[in-house]
This record gives sequence, structure tokens and C-alpha cells, in this order.
Amino acid sequence: MQTQLADFIKNTPQGREADAILRSCVHCGFCTATCPTYQLLGDELDGPRGRIYLIKEAVEGQTVSRKTQQHLDRCLTCRACETTCPSGVRYGRLVDIGREVVATKVARPPRERLARAALRTLLPYRRRFTILLRLGQMLSPFLPSAIKRDIPPRSKARPWPTALHSRKMLVLEGCVQPALAPEINASTAWVLDQLGISLVRTPYSGCCGAINHHLSAPQSALDFMRQNIDAWWPQLESGAEAIVVTASGCGAMIKEYGSLLAEDPVYREKAAKIAELTRDISEILAQEDCSLLTPSPHVPRRIAFQSPCTLQHGQQLGGVVENILQEAGFDLTEVPDPHLCCGSAGTYSLLQRDLSQRLLANKLSALEHGHPQLIATANIGCLTHLQSQSSLPVKHWITLFAPPP
Repeated sequence: MQTQLADFIKNTPQGREADAILRSCVHCGFCTATCPTYQLLGDELDGPRGRIYLIKEAVEGQTVSRKTQQHLDRCLTCRACETTCPSGVRYGRLVDIGREVVATKVARPPRERLARAALRTLLPYRRRFTILLRLGQMLSPFLPSAIKRDIPPRSKARPWPTALHSRKMLVLEGCVQPALAPEINASTAWVLDQLGISLVRTPYSGCCGAINHHLSAPQSALDFMRQNIDAWWPQLESGAEAIVVTASGCGAMIKEYGSLLAEDPVYREKAAKIAELTRDISEILAQEDCSLLTPSPHVPRRIAFQSPCTLQHGQQLGGVVENILQEAGFDLTEVPDPHLCCGSAGTYSLLQRDLSQRLLANKLSALEHGHPQLIATANIGCLTHLQSQSSLPVKHWITLFAPPP
């Protein structure tokens, strides 16, 4: 694709990156076949190829409108198109750049500005989110059913193992997961403990930055990234082997720290090292001898696995969790169109509710196709989204291996 970038972006790092990505696109259209929003809406501008044209117009200085913004907003950033693309177009990065450019040219209605500001103010901050969640859970019995089902029930925390091993790894606790499902990281600590690895929590680490990054607040996102790097770096210098992530959405974000902070002379080398050492928990188990691991006795064996987009497309780890589960004796049921998004997509389920709910209904139908007893997933956003409408239990897959509390 030929480009003529406008002066406002031509000689910037962002402009050079967008130009390279745009030039790699050959208009083949394979991406439309795997795009969830194109499948639902059938509009070329609600598929990757159409959105690429809209972004091209924006960075070339052509007039952009509220309609341009809406088409970009409807993108889930699921990156299924990247898995399909024969040219290796980095669409996920391009749409982030496009949204940032359009945000400077098109004013949002007050209601949208307020909603996005509220999400940036509440979700990335663990204490604030926990207080809000606990309040919602307390009031849940008195709320209408349509609101009540969107408030996850309170999960029971479990203690961490106390053994100290010579091998240690760090864990991203994240922003919303400790309040929504504290058992996920605790279960991970127990599983790694059986493998002779201590999982270490680090003070002052928090949100990975994804919420702000995908809401077109890049500077705030970079601040969260720097804060995490500062929290982890002393532990890495002291011998920690890796940063373990149990939310695949966060893992996809942290693995991009190196490229996102490449222009920061203070943090770029550390950011690149952090990205290199970041592992989804499935990557850790795939490299270790897991013959000692057995499923918890109370867990059903017939399950459907929902592979989050950030795992199979963002991190390109499709099939890794499935292999671990099958080798452990689980019977995985067939899931039609497993590449399609469940509709969670970070804040998407809150900002694009209609499309999100339609995608959720389709995903649950696919997951229930093989009559499983339980649905397993690998991302806290997907877990809570599926849980809100599923008639089956929904669990993070690592908790299936944890001993009873």
C-alpha cells in the first residue's frame, strides 16, 4: 500500500511505524474472514481492511469524522486478522496509532468522554476497583437482574505456599484480578511450588498499562509500564528467572513493553529485557516436567477451553494450554470457530455492549456445543464476561490443578 503521510506525523516515531505497517498490507482481504465484527455486521469498514483504509486517510491528513471514530471503536483488537494475514501486517499496533490520531481530531460526546475517563480512573487502580466491586457485591441482592448478573460473585482467597525454593519467578498481580479472582495467582503459586519454584509478589507493581493504552491514553499507559519495570528490576537483578502472567491480556501487553518504550532512553533496555522475560503460565509449564501435576479431584474432566484472543493471536500460543490439559487427562470438547472473540476485549464489553453481548452469545453457544461440564479460560476479562451469562462454571485453567483449599 502506497502512503503519503501528512506533515504532522511524517517524521515522528509513530508516523514511521504506521507507514511501515501500512506499506506491508497488500489488500488481499483474508483478514475479513476471521474478523468478528465483520462477521456480525458485514460492513467493509467494520473489518480490518476497511479500518486500515480509514487509518491511512487519518495519517495522510484527510478529513476524519465521528463515523471514522465509531468504526475504529468497534474493533475488538482481538488480532485474529494478524494470525490470518499472509503478509504479517501488525494491525493491532496500527489500530492503536489510528485511534490516537483520530482522538486528536474528533471530539467525543460528553457521555463517552465521561465513561472513558471513569474507566481510566477506576480500573487500573487496584484499591479503587476493589472498593467499588465490594460495594457492588454488597448491593447486588437489591439490584435489577440485568445489572446483578454483571457483578461477579465474591471469590474466596486461598493462602500461598510458604516454602522458599532456590528458583523464583515474579508474578504480575494486576489491577482487577486480585479482587475478582484472587485464587488464580494463589493456585499458580501452588502449582509452581510443586515444581520447585517460588512465585514472588512484588510491591508497587500494578496495572500492565493495557487499559489506558487501548483507551488512547498512551502517556498514562507508559507511566504504568515504567512503574512495573521499577518494581521488577531489583528482583530480576537478584536472580528471578521470569515474570509469570496469568491473565493473557496482560501478558500480550507486557511482551510489547520493548517496542512501546523504544524511544525512552532511560527505560528502553530494561523494557526490552522485561518483554523478553515475560511468560504466560502455560509457557512455564510447557517447559517444565509436569508429570507430578494432577488435576484437583473435585474438578470435572470434560471441559471446553476458551482460548482468549490475547493468548492465541496476541501471544501466538494457540494449542499450548490445550496440550497441557489433554496430557493431564482432561477431555476437551469441540469448540466451533475457536478463533472468534468472546466479546470481552478489555473495556469493550462496557463501551460496546450490544456487539459484545452478541459475540458472547455466539461464543457460549460454541463452547456448549460439545456438552462440557465446565468452561476453562486463560484471561480474567474473558472469565468474568463468560461467567455473566454462562449456565456452566467458568474457571481459569490453572485453578484446575490446585489442591483443595
